[in-house]
Amino acid sequence: MSDTNKQTGSASSRHKKNLLIVLALSGTYLIAEVIGGIATKSLALLADAAHMLTDVVGLLLAFIAIKIGERKASPEKTFGYYRTEILAAVINAVVLLGISLFVLYEAFQRFKNPPEVQSGSMMIVAGIGFVVNIIGILIIRKDSNESLNMKGAYFEVLSDMLTSVGVMIAGVIMLTTQWYYADPIISAAIGLLIIPRTLKLLMEAVNVLLEGTPKDVDISKLRSSLEELSGIKEIHDLHVWSLTSGVNAMSAHVIADDNKNRNELLQILIDKATTDFKITHTTFQIEYEGYDETEIHL
Repeated sequence: MSDTNKQTGSASSRHKKNLLIVLALSGTYLIAEVIGGIATKSLALLADAAHMLTDVVGLLLAFIAIKIGERKASPEKTFGYYRTEILAAVINAVVLLGISLFVLYEAFQRFKNPPEVQSGSMMIVAGIGFVVNIIGILIIRKDSNESLNMKGAYFEVLSDMLTSVGVMIAGVIMLTTQWYYADPIISAAIGLLIIPRTLKLLMEAVNVLLEGTPKDVDISKLRSSLEELSGIKEIHDLHVWSLTSGVNAMSAHVIADDNKNRNELLQILIDKATTDFKITHTTFQIEYEGYDETEIHL
């Protein structure tokens, strides 16, 4: 058996500085937006502030998860603390869903008696938020492709940017027509728009927690590629899972030719898995024909 213990940094860890910058921008704007929402009596603006609050909490949670995930492995936590980043992504997704449903509820309540909104001031505050969120998106957009934790943070900022756009649209309508139903309608549309992306993030994070096959690993191709190597007769009991985004692990039982050097064979297997299939942590059990064992996975 060979076990390559490569406790490399996660994808999130490489981008924590960008995350901290976005956190500082969002936190500063949150204070201004809460004040603006109360002063203008705008549900859309307060909905934006609620999303910004989840942004700040979510970004902070993502950053804390990265710091915890960087802790070294121990006898009690042999794989380290990578999974904290996935837990942060799950929490971010659940909070976003909760906020979206709350905004939908509040919008429904306001349909009964929409209050007069100070549209001009509302648009100014929302415009500032739009600029802040655009900057945040530009900073962490590429990072979100490598990490579910960073993707959760990215969706937080993206959802708030969409909310800012909605607030400005509602502001234009109310400023020109005095039709104050625009405020709850736009708020409801924003809530509905955010839900599908958030559900997708949640399902991806749950797949990691359930140790499902990573989406960037074709397990059938991995099996066939390993079985094509010289000295390999069969691969069985193959498992592939993620510790966190960018840190994939695998284990497999290998039936080998009797005359093949074990160390040489093991190195060939490791090179193939790590080079061609983005596997960070590999474990191979070398067997010869005739070895009898109880299979738990084919």
